[in-house]
Amino acid sequence: MKKILVRSVYEAFDYVMEHYYPAGLEEYAERTDSYAVISIQDSHTGGYGFRFCENRFCKEALTLIFDDIDREVEGAVLFTDEQADSIISFIDRNRDADSLLVHCYGGQSRSRAVGAFAMRYLGQDESVFFEDGDPNPYVYSKLMDRSGLYSPCMLTEER
Repeated sequence: MKKILVRSVYEAFDYVMEHYYPAGLEEYAERTDSYAVISIQDSHTGGYGFRFCENRFCKEALTLIFDDIDREVEGAVLFTDEQADSIISFIDRNRDADSLLVHCYGGQSRSRAVGAFAMRYLGQDESVFFEDGDPNPYVYSKLMDRSGLYSPCMLTEER
């Protein structure tokens, strides 16, 4: 992956639509890069009412439903080990995509944590995701722990 893109749900939709072109008019597509998308959606609505799907440009889409929390909260869904494992496997399967598009509702916490993890997992500097935002520490730590990259206390020690 050449790029890790972290977006809000609206920005993710715009990015995907930049790949669209009318039948027979491929030269009108603004973008022609390949991408894989991790769509993080909220539990209280059962998701956002849409799913990204594979097409000529989208190699694969993973939709996960969990909330922007860092501990158990009644009525909310906490990020799980299984979801972390599915993200790690997804990244491994899609390393040859040009971009990894990660979105949640606002593009600020959950998606930023997944984007930071993806950068680190792929051997790149993830600091950009910590400079002007606050990645969800629970999501980031769980991904790092499940991948074997470090112990869960590392986030507070390094940052």
